[in-house]
Amino acid sequence: MAEKATYRDVEQMTFREASTELEQIVRALEGGDLELEDALDRYGRGVELLKSLRARLADAEQKVRVLLDSSQEVVAPDTTAAPSSAFLDD
Repeated sequence: MAEKATYRDVEQMTFREASTELEQIVRALEGGDLELEDALDRYGRGVELLKSLRARLADAEQKVRVLLDSSQEVVAPDTTAAPSSAFLDD
């Protein structure tokens, strides 16, 4: 029986590292050459990685929304008091 693999802490990994490991796990599982115990171990690791990646994406999306909302408040100047150039004499 194969020993259970030791994995890095997901929260210590960069998004890219976690994503790459997940891709490798998916390829290995799709290959169909793993023993059942190894496949189950890797599947569990894949679920852990996917959960972390989804949470990080949701956090990033929220930060982008906040930045967009705050930038629209700053960028949208009030032009209602500005004179129209169509009425200026040359």
